[in-house]
Amino acid sequence: MAIITIVLLWLILISVWIGTYQLIKQQGRILLRLDTLERSPQVVDSEAPGAASQAGSDEFLGTDFPPFKFPDLSGKTVALEDFRGQRVFLVNWNFECGFCDLIAPELARLETSLERQNVQLMLLSYGDPGANRKQASEHGLKCPILLPKDNERPKPFEHQGTPVAYLLDETGRVAGPLASGADQVVELAAQLSTPGTGSSEAASGKRKKLQSERPLAESRIERNGLKAGTPAPLFRLPDLQGKPISLEEYRGRQVLLVFSDPQCGPCDELAPELARLHQMHAANGLALLLVGRGNPEENRRKAAQFGIQFAVVLQEKWKLSKEYGIFATPVAFLIDERGVIAQEVAVGKDAILALADEGLKAMEG
Repeated sequence: MAIITIVLLWLILISVWIGTYQLIKQQGRILLRLDTLERSPQVVDSEAPGAASQAGSDEFLGTDFPPFKFPDLSGKTVALEDFRGQRVFLVNWNFECGFCDLIAPELARLETSLERQNVQLMLLSYGDPGANRKQASEHGLKCPILLPKDNERPKPFEHQGTPVAYLLDETGRVAGPLASGADQVVELAAQLSTPGTGSSEAASGKRKKLQSERPLAESRIERNGLKAGTPAPLFRLPDLQGKPISLEEYRGRQVLLVFSDPQCGPCDELAPELARLHQMHAANGLALLLVGRGNPEENRRKAAQFGIQFAVVLQEKWKLSKEYGIFATPVAFLIDERGVIAQEVAVGKDAILALADEGLKAMEG
């Protein structure tokens, strides 16, 4: 009996030790993931829950914005104090952010009007000078674009995504709450460019609407994906070998259209599952089509790594993502035989695989 008791005690101790080890291991993975997210530039959504309340209780409102000196795209050091006497519309920016890319032409269009109102547009961007120069030129942006290192980013932008912005007054003080997301950034820029609109009026959103302006509700940027029942936007894009592929070629089949990125970790987790789906169901009517972005060679390497044998096409920047109304990856749309979006957009690996199952069930029914 004593031996049995000892054995049972040892088994209990081993079980407790294994459970504790797994818990510590899981916590470690969570902490690593949180650390990665904290250090990575994120896209923000101006209509996310809590955005308005955050802006309303902005801790930096009315305080001096931290002074800074950062290199511009030519390598010249530019300081915030160089613009003393001007209002500064300071935007936390990233050209690789779909929403930034989307509103860049609008900000470029407003630059001259902002200057007339003694407002200097300034972007604190991510990435290398060459890539930023190229994209600024494509969009017609001529404002100062500065490149702080991540650990040098001013405190008000430390844990913020892109695009977000502050209006600074002529003395360098924060004149209004954070403009969070593409809609709010563009709206504030438009307000600041309007003659007779002061700092406090622009920051609070109080100004007269121009006759040519649409109501804000009508100009909101679609960010949640096209709805079920919407005709899928057509496209003709090059595959990994440069051959043009069009969505119309898939008419008469159900298509799982997946948006991916070679720099996206969850996309890497999804990729082998997509390869498996293609092997199992390519012959029974479900077609897979993946839309990548970025460097073609990197996309080819990823396709080979995960054994993807279905078509992969490359979009320019986020242009096709914009037409489908969502800038995240991985996301997917199920398109029916008529070319109509059959289900709401699926976001993330599990939701995409569930959407594929829905498509297979629909074909069986």
